[in-house]
Amino acid sequence: MRKTSSLLFGALLAAMTPAIQAQDSYTANFRDSTLRVDCVFGGSAGNANIMVHSRSKTPGWAGRRHNLDRTPLAGNGTIMVVDPATADTIYRQSFSSLFQEWLATPEAQQTARSFENTFLVPLPAREADIVVSLRDNRNREIARTVNRYLPGDELVSTPKGSPLPHRYIYRGSSPNPIDVAILAEGYTTQEMDTFLQDARRIVDEILSYEPFKSERENFNFVAVMSPSAESGVSVPLEGIWKDTGFGSHYSTFHSTRYLTAPKVWTMHDALQGVPYEHIMILVNTERYGGGGIYNSYHISAAHNKLTLPVAVHEFGHSFGGLADEYFYIDEQDGTYADGIEPWEQNITTLVDFDSKWKDLVDPSTPIPTPWDMDGDSREASIDKKSAANDVIGAYEGGGYRAKGVYRPMITCRMRDNFNPTFCPVCERSLRALIEFYTH
Repeated sequence: MRKTSSLLFGALLAAMTPAIQAQDSYTANFRDSTLRVDCVFGGSAGNANIMVHSRSKTPGWAGRRHNLDRTPLAGNGTIMVVDPATADTIYRQSFSSLFQEWLATPEAQQTARSFENTFLVPLPAREADIVVSLRDNRNREIARTVNRYLPGDELVSTPKGSPLPHRYIYRGSSPNPIDVAILAEGYTTQEMDTFLQDARRIVDEILSYEPFKSERENFNFVAVMSPSAESGVSVPLEGIWKDTGFGSHYSTFHSTRYLTAPKVWTMHDALQGVPYEHIMILVNTERYGGGGIYNSYHISAAHNKLTLPVAVHEFGHSFGGLADEYFYIDEQDGTYADGIEPWEQNITTLVDFDSKWKDLVDPSTPIPTPWDMDGDSREASIDKKSAANDVIGAYEGGGYRAKGVYRPMITCRMRDNFNPTFCPVCERSLRALIEFYTH
């Protein structure tokens, strides 16, 4: 549940090389195949570790073939493909992980746990190092692993088998589309028609929001009919456990509405043979909740009255790397550190406001920007018909903190379930990200 300034936007566009140069770089360094790297992130607060569990290769590569050596957002971790002969980074992608969220919980101070993670990189044409690193909320590296890939390694498996039944909900016309796979969770084989209807509703909703509406031809959405033995979803805090494909459950970190899917390797197994870069999971439940982890996965309930706005919000996390803009007056979460500018583009600590949306703020608007914080801080002022709702500034409260973290506007799709749009800052960030991936 849980940057794009004009400077970043310009940097992304400036970084985009001509198509023929990008293609030459891709074909010189990679095969038209995918290397899958399954990892275990484990440890406890102050003792994080990364272990490679297995590697496999499959035909075809659904990711970008340009901007290979750079990332559009910093994320909380990075995977890189490095040429050991030259030390050049020939592929790079950023991500966040549930493990890093867990490290901030009280449980991590007392015990150690492990979490599954999977990464897809283009298959190197020759010997290469696969480097995975994790950073904390002060941008300090807390764990790193280097794993050598050898093209002739017999222990890199080549999985066989046919893909699960799947159907394209929407297919854009772009030559470089962003492929989003939608998995069914808690739907039995007999409920797949319902799953397809749910997938279509959510895709239609996402594509009704800017910038996705005007950039829709840059996306493919495919629904993958992954069956579960039981219908529904687990709710550990209520003693409810269901036999579902990816072990999805509420009660993550003892939060009633935080819905996550721990069986990440199984999730990627279910997508074998289907082109994908990003993953959405639809859960067959009426309960409110969801989750979105940048470049990991999106998960949301399919039958709640707030399903549609929540699904868009979580896509803002998982695809767009946007932060939550809400907070609670009686809580001061430690996700974002004092004195450090967050990497997410829609919140700031004002440490480096120039790198965020300062260029969009009218010179007459004071920074920080005053606002009427009354009542419940997550929903405060949402329904007020004030002109201030349309003023871009720096409003204190965001990133689960009432003090010290600022958001661009009073409300936004990343703040509440009732605002009908992303704010201009979030929209610009999402648009720049789409440009990075597709041009």
